[in-house]
Amino acid sequence: MMKVTLITEEDLEIFKEDLLKQIEQIITASARPKEKSDWLRSAEVRELLNISQGTLQNLRINGTIAYSIVGKTIYYKRGNIMDLLENGSPK
Repeated sequence: MMKVTLITEEDLEIFKEDLLKQIEQIITASARPKEKSDWLRSAEVRELLNISQGTLQNLRINGTIAYSIVGKTIYYKRGNIMDLLENGSPK
């Protein structure tokens, strides 16, 4: 046997208000600026420096840019990249 539940207009209004509040919270949370990580991946560095993958590899090989490898991902310190942009060389 099916259970019958009656929903009133007032129930729907309450549901709508709750739903709108939740949507607003989601939008507000996604609109907040994201914290900048202290570490950048290769694609982010290439974009900041406007260089190719090969050029970035050469900068790693000749020691111009310090990096760390975790698993198969290469990370660069944001500060080092900013110094390179501002001064033309890392600290």
